[in-house]
Amino acid sequence: MNWNQLISNKRLGQEDLHYQKKDDRTEFHRDYDRLIFSAPFRRLQNKTQVFPLPGSIFVHNRLTHSLEVASVGRSLGDDTSRRLIERHPELRDSHLGECGSIVSAACLAHDMGNPPFGHSGERAIASFFREGNGQRYQPMVNSEQWQDLTHYEGNANAFRLLTHQFLGRRPGGFVMTYSTLASIVKYPFPATLAGKKQKFGFFQSEISVYEKIAEELGITQHADGSYSRYPLVYLVEAADDICYEIMDIEDAHKLKILSTDETRSLLLNYFDPERQEKIKRVLDSVTDPNEQVVYLRSCCIGALESACVHTFVENEESILAGTFEGSLIKNLEGRIGDAYRACEAVSYERIYINRDVLDIELAGHKIISTLIDLFTTAAMNPEGAYSKLLLRRVSTQYDVRASDPYTRLMAVLDYISGMTDVYALDLFRKINGESIPII
Repeated sequence: MNWNQLISNKRLGQEDLHYQKKDDRTEFHRDYDRLIFSAPFRRLQNKTQVFPLPGSIFVHNRLTHSLEVASVGRSLGDDTSRRLIERHPELRDSHLGECGSIVSAACLAHDMGNPPFGHSGERAIASFFREGNGQRYQPMVNSEQWQDLTHYEGNANAFRLLTHQFLGRRPGGFVMTYSTLASIVKYPFPATLAGKKQKFGFFQSEISVYEKIAEELGITQHADGSYSRYPLVYLVEAADDICYEIMDIEDAHKLKILSTDETRSLLLNYFDPERQEKIKRVLDSVTDPNEQVVYLRSCCIGALESACVHTFVENEESILAGTFEGSLIKNLEGRIGDAYRACEAVSYERIYINRDVLDIELAGHKIISTLIDLFTTAAMNPEGAYSKLLLRRVSTQYDVRASDPYTRLMAVLDYISGMTDVYALDLFRKINGESIPII
């Protein structure tokens, strides 16, 4: 792969159109603006990140997380492109210098395909088809399509959301640039190549779209049909890894799952003794424990960002060759890598098994499973009296009356995955007769 071909501002669905620019925004800036003003992006404010949506104490939701990831992603892209241009001066006049804008736009979009209730929602959808009432639909679809349903994945759904032509919508979905779209595909293969892992990058319905993007950008394809990762994916992934790990620790401190001393110790471990002493002098001048953690968090994010840029640039050759293994974070060595892994261990031991987190996962699984069961039944039997009532709730952009079963099932999943946690809960209660509008 080569940088001259990899960075392209060609737009999906508008390949043959050339508009005269009316302002100084680049096409990648336009991607960012288009995403941030979109309804699916706004709905992230009511989707769970890790902890239940805030009551008296504010914790991160999918929207605040995505905005923070986009901020870190812009820094990663800008710093990486500057280092690469220093190494390759001949690329100074190419689009490589716009990596910050591409990565930040992709970061905004990276969670837009997630269903309500976070990963619990993904698992509920997959388990409905794999071991629940959805098993009855297996004879109606081919084996490749069945893999999509039984391995349902938010990453693949984000690519679908951005590229699929829903009913009444223009071709090309969001009409994003090829480079931004390629940057969100962390797992560049379909579900049939996912193996035992849940993760994959695009559904059967979007394979041809990814193939088109890969050919245009010169992304390497392997013998088994999978592709090498698009290089900027590593930066999007690193921004996500940095933010969710460090911000989950901060949220856990706010919720008193971790004490101030525990949090300080975890975050100070990212730095050598000399740097630790400088940081402690600042902390000693701050009396509010939450503000101490805020300062430590900013120091850690800065350190991780610099380390990831260094790792990317040092491994540029293998990244372009498609032979680099693992994420940038997983390849961090020494003190900073050990500190990150220590935070990961605490997250799994103390945060992700917290009772409030488990309760929201249990509730989310029940809500999503119930809604999928009802709406897939309605879509497959649309002439029933109750089915007609349910289908009237579905927006006309979703093709729940398509001629083939796979398209109908995917349309139901499009509808449900687009819901916020609050909307899904409200609909669940109304359907179950627990909440009836006052007449």
